[in-house]
Amino acid sequence: MEKKIVTSKNAPEPIGPYSHAVLIGNTLYTSGQVAKDAVTGQMVQSDIKSETQKVMENLLAILKEADMDFTNVVKTTIYCTDLANFAAINETYGFYFTANFPARETVQVVKLPLNANVEISVVAVK
Repeated sequence: MEKKIVTSKNAPEPIGPYSHAVLIGNTLYTSGQVAKDAVTGQMVQSDIKSETQKVMENLLAILKEADMDFTNVVKTTIYCTDLANFAAINETYGFYFTANFPARETVQVVKLPLNANVEISVVAVK
């Protein structure tokens, strides 16, 4: 199967040697996204809900580049630095999924790139 690199100008530039996403067949694997604004390059961290919303917007930009949206997502992984923020993250995340929810795990970690409080990646299928 052919491996296609997916890049969106509406998502922030990767901060290392990785792609926004890789499409193999009908399956898209995204890299984890943090709340970095694609235009300003600044992190959105006024509060955890705003930060999570920016993460989801970055993911949506990548999904759209592959002609997909959140209805195509079958699996998500959420990393957060404080599980005390889980309810707020979950509330914001839940706005983007209304039915047929994807499988998911949420993991607390010590630190994330750019001092992010939340990072999310998805797997989507056409």
